[in-house]
Amino acid sequence: MFGKLWYVAKAFFSRLFRRKPPEPGRFEAGAKSSLRGWLAGAPWILPRRRYLVYVPRGHTNWRRVPLLVLIHGCRQTPEEIAAATRITTLADELGCLVLLPRQNPHANAWGCWNWFDPATAHGWGEAAIVAAQIRAVRRKYWIHGKRVFLAGLSSGGGLVAAIGVRRPELVAGAFVHSGVACGAASSALAAFGVLKNGADTDLARIAGGARASANPDALPVPLLALQGGEDSVVAPVNAAQLVRQYLVLNGHPAANLGSAGELPPPDRTEAATTPDGRIVTTSEWRVADRVVARHVLVDRLGHAWSGGDDKYPYNDPHAPDATGLMATFIRDTMQ
Repeated sequence: MFGKLWYVAKAFFSRLFRRKPPEPGRFEAGAKSSLRGWLAGAPWILPRRRYLVYVPRGHTNWRRVPLLVLIHGCRQTPEEIAAATRITTLADELGCLVLLPRQNPHANAWGCWNWFDPATAHGWGEAAIVAAQIRAVRRKYWIHGKRVFLAGLSSGGGLVAAIGVRRPELVAGAFVHSGVACGAASSALAAFGVLKNGADTDLARIAGGARASANPDALPVPLLALQGGEDSVVAPVNAAQLVRQYLVLNGHPAANLGSAGELPPPDRTEAATTPDGRIVTTSEWRVADRVVARHVLVDRLGHAWSGGDDKYPYNDPHAPDATGLMATFIRDTMQ
């Protein structure tokens, strides 16, 4: 009799404490407004944007996790950039959540983020809206406040650059793929010229002012800038200027060396050849043995996410894998 009771009890507690298979990843939708989110160039558009959140496989609220904010480019949607970059696979591996802001189609005729709008360039406008979304997601989920990483393609990259400069207390690292520096355009009319020829503003002054007003504990904001050597939409000069801007923001002594339209002398550089014959040149700058800027120039890459799924527009299937480079950057930054 005792032996039978023992086996019944053992089976009961075994089922009770049996490790359940992890919950599959899922998308959840939301929306957020900001009182500072009005655009100077489109004041009739409400300062509110929708977003998706990807909750990774096996997520629980028992531990704090990183957050990756991935901002789509022009003529894209959050669903498309998530699928093309395979970001959900990376999120499952890292155990991080992914916030995917969605542009309001009425705020820009091409579905671009308004990186050139004066309000956004000063940290208000759409920068303030995404900042509000980040805070909302941090409140709803248990997010590690020091591990919020931003990534964006094209106009999304320009928005990432602006948030990193203007709101460094929110950002643990910024990944800008084929984007421009914060405040690069003096006006919306100047934006197309900036994309082709580089900034028409003083980017170092912008970064210097942001550094002076920032809480020292919020710096540095490490940057990874990935640029295609044959990008006909966003010229490579913009990535070089973006690196210079973040070197000023992060207090690197090389920020003012060399020509303004070229990369300053790096602390380390290396070149590699992909199986497809592309040359990938990586330059790096460090402060106190910590990476503060990394520039990756991909030969023969146009205006497209490197290593992405080319079933979707603005994606190039060939190496290097930008998502993998971003994962390495995040891991390096979290060390």
